[in-house]
Amino acid sequence: MFDLVIFDCDGVLIDSEIISARMLIAELARLGVRIDLDYVARHFLGRSYPTVMAQIRREFGLDLPADFEANYRDRLLAEFAQSLRIMPGVSDVLSALACPWCVATSSSPRRADMSLSLVGLRPAVGPRLFTASQVANGKPAPDLFLFAARQMQVAPARTLVIEDSLTGVRAALAAGMQVWRFTGGSHFGGRLDADPPDATPHRRFDAFADFFHFAPDLKGAA
Repeated sequence: MFDLVIFDCDGVLIDSEIISARMLIAELARLGVRIDLDYVARHFLGRSYPTVMAQIRREFGLDLPADFEANYRDRLLAEFAQSLRIMPGVSDVLSALACPWCVATSSSPRRADMSLSLVGLRPAVGPRLFTASQVANGKPAPDLFLFAARQMQVAPARTLVIEDSLTGVRAALAAGMQVWRFTGGSHFGGRLDADPPDATPHRRFDAFADFFHFAPDLKGAA
């Protein structure tokens, strides 16, 4: 059915989104901007830093200080070093896949590289790590997923995307790919709403232990 599986990173391979959200809430509070986890989920999940910055400027009339991004990322990566965990079952799925796979993320190259290294996945990913820094438009535009598929030399229609955010689901659909929404990350915390019409995945699942139940042909021979 598929010749390629593209995995988002944050909230899919690694249980990082809850850490990122809490850190961003705390950093913005220092500047007098009060938001909560639901706000982060609605506006920031799956999006790049420039998009976050534009949303804050638009809604709160605040231009973030020039050093905000660097300070936020430094504190976040320090917290990752203490708290970041791989998503349960991910290693088993990656090692058993019968087709090629890669990672496509809105995170910066530095953050993605460190995050994957912290949970032991960086060697397995190798050069198949693609970030929003490599394309003109981040998610929900299809650019990143289309770029990843081209680099992997696979047609979009033969590609499966695993995403957690509605932003990522929209990007995958716009790319003409099938998309499954993973909802097992800590950041959901029972707050999962119905998927909107423009971001309805082909399937939802909340545990990687179930991954091959839905697509047994993706599993290689033992």
